Amino acid sequence: MKHGKKYREAAKAVDRSVLYDPEQAIALAKETAIAKFDETIEVHIRTGCDGRHADQQIRGAVVLPHGTGKTVRVLVFAKGAKADEATAAGADFVGAEELVPRIQKEGWLDFDVVVATPDMMGVVGRLGRILGPKGLMPNPKSGTVTMDVTKAINDIKAGKVEYRLDKSNIIHVPIGKASFAPEALKDNFDALMSAVIKARPAALKGQFMKSVVMASTMGPGIRLNAAKLTG
Repeated sequence: MKHGKKYREAAKAVDRSVLYDPEQAIALAKETAIAKFDETIEVHIRTGCDGRHADQQIRGAVVLPHGTGKTVRVLVFAKGAKADEATAAGADFVGAEELVPRIQKEGWLDFDVVVATPDMMGVVGRLGRILGPKGLMPNPKSGTVTMDVTKAINDIKAGKVEYRLDKSNIIHVPIGKASFAPEALKDNFDALMSAVIKARPAALKGQFMKSVVMASTMGPGIRLNAAKLTG
């Protein structure tokens, strides 16, 4: 992969042979975020898990203390009083069966998170082929299948992020924007790492976190000392 001149200049600031502490990595991620937009700072955790085994899967969510810096659009599948509750709580879109053809046939996907009450999962299930690959399918483990739609919406709007293994057994999570204060990014990073460490599958033998890398959207990867992070 060819990188542009700006990337190559930014990459010079990062020593590939060094495993950085979180504070150093955050400072470097901010320094190397040189795009004209406010880049997202992301953390990528390569695990020793094998996601093909159900007892080594990782999926959960954590509310970042300072949010992600992104405005999140929430769609709620609910009926009756729960639909009214979702609207009152600030959901961007609320509906039921009538949303299925809109998503299936019209390709409507102007939302970032989907929440559903348990009784609506039969309806939402019909959208599995569309929502599943995009990571939008509601799930009880991430708190998006719930009767407490107010809490779900409030948490998401406050900066709740989901973490899960991808096909390569890596977890990718945003922890804020490059414009955030270093202290805010550190608080968010600590909250994420604490949640992921607690989510270590009991069935996993051997090393849990093989590597932890921080990077801005367009910047170089900065390797952290994974052994120190897991204590």
